[in-house]
Amino acid sequence: MKSIFNQETNAELLERLSKITAQTVPNWGKMNASQMVTHCQKPLDVAEGTLKLPHSFIGKLFGKMVKKQFLSGKPISKNSPTAKEFVIKGTPDFEKEKSVLEAQIRKFGEKGPDAVANKTHPFFGTMTDDEWGKLHYVHLDHHFTQFGV
Repeated sequence: MKSIFNQETNAELLERLSKITAQTVPNWGKMNASQMVTHCQKPLDVAEGTLKLPHSFIGKLFGKMVKKQFLSGKPISKNSPTAKEFVIKGTPDFEKEKSVLEAQIRKFGEKGPDAVANKTHPFFGTMTDDEWGKLHYVHLDHHFTQFGV
């Protein structure tokens, strides 16, 4: 399975991101492109330790099972639920937020697992470096596919 830490995969993610514009329309879902690029930063923020979320009671019950599903190699289902902290309202500045996301993706490619400061996911629980890398790829792939790239 692909990982954000892999140099080729990281370059692929950056190439796909470069094809998204403020006018790119999603194939499904409610987010516009500005909201999506901002939304995609949030899980990276959690891994970097710059966004602290409370641990989820539901995650304690089902987190390991859902983590297995996310890391199974199958795409994330369309219109999957998201943490309320990851829901983006309004229309953020697309170019600014896209450049923030680009810098984050680059950082994860350059630093590898050292980019991950938080080894515990608020829903999935303890995560290995390999799991973090794969999870970030799966999430970004889901939204880039949502926007046709």
